[in-house]
Amino acid sequence: MRIRVTLAAVLVVGIALVGGALVLVALLGNVLTGQVCQDSHERAAQLATGNDRQTSTATELIQWTDSATAGGRIASPGSGCVAVEPPGYTEDFVFASAASGAGEVIVGRPLVDVLDSTRFVRRVLVVGVPLMMGVVGGVTWLVTGRMLAPVTAIRREVDEITAAELHRRVPSARGDEVGRLATTMNRMLDRLQRSHESQLQFVSDASHELRSPIATIRQHAEVARAYPDRTCVADLAATVLAEDLRMQGLVDDLLLLARADEEPAGCPDTPVDLDDVVFAAAEQLRVATNLTIETAAVSAGQVRGDRVALARMVGNLADNAARHARSLVTFSLSESADGVVLTVADDGPGIAPADRSRVFDRFVRLDSARTRESGGAGLGLAIVAKIVRQHGGTIEIDTSPNGGASLVVSIPRPA
Repeated sequence: MRIRVTLAAVLVVGIALVGGALVLVALLGNVLTGQVCQDSHERAAQLATGNDRQTSTATELIQWTDSATAGGRIASPGSGCVAVEPPGYTEDFVFASAASGAGEVIVGRPLVDVLDSTRFVRRVLVVGVPLMMGVVGGVTWLVTGRMLAPVTAIRREVDEITAAELHRRVPSARGDEVGRLATTMNRMLDRLQRSHESQLQFVSDASHELRSPIATIRQHAEVARAYPDRTCVADLAATVLAEDLRMQGLVDDLLLLARADEEPAGCPDTPVDLDDVVFAAAEQLRVATNLTIETAAVSAGQVRGDRVALARMVGNLADNAARHARSLVTFSLSESADGVVLTVADDGPGIAPADRSRVFDRFVRLDSARTRESGGAGLGLAIVAKIVRQHGGTIEIDTSPNGGASLVVSIPRPA
């Protein structure tokens, strides 16, 4: 870019200087020639009004003419001037004439001074124009280099940043376009660093979660191998199956979150009766638990989106409420002018305000869900938050009337 800008500046300035030089030489020649013409007119008028018929000198040609010498004129300027090379001379003269009695007097002045002046100016311009072009090129090169130095520094810094050095940032002290570019680059690096740290944390947490069922299966298998006479096949099979199901559920959740991260925003635009989904989730809780499940506040509510994902969202909310409830889980669903509002509440210990923002992070367990057996892997609410965002909605946590947690999901109507 520096070379291209310098060449462009030199080219533009060179064309302007060459054009200006040609115009200057032409104008200078015309002005000096016009001055010689005026001098010739004045001299001819002076001779025509005088009584002395002067003759030619080394710097001036004079011819007195009448009707008898009309054919031998050295020039025919008429009322203006004419530049010709008279016989016997090797240079042009500017001739002018004036009436004198029965004839006229013709006066010629040489153009040698005009030619010398224009020749001198041309020589100066031949040297000056390239010199000016060189000066412009040098100044442009230096100025462009100073302007592009921050960009070069940014490029070098970004080129040296690796995955292990995402904490590094480019200099952004300037307040111009380059400074704004550096600020944008730093924001991008911030996002990359957060994404990289999130991936590392995700891999670490997933590995930790998968290690537990694998270790359990291995432990029981080693015991059964070492003491086959003390091992009950049914107990071993039950343990392995339980841990396998637990591991399968964890892997399914991880795959769901990974696909949600990779896929673009948006979801299928099909009508979904959310009240039917809520009633189905409530019925599953009645069958699987001894809790009291209330659905009296569930009214009709239709949204547009992915029915499978919405069912997974409601199911995770229901499972989360059942896991923390003492005896009661309440569902409510209502429609408003803006969309549909779903609330799932329990009468458990609730969620402290300080923890409400992080319960939607992956692998987060609060004190009330500290064990894997009772608290799950900490992915349920993370999946809920992802599905809600895909449908353009929001999720908030409040305190239920029964003292537990109340999770409120708002899904807007499509525009």
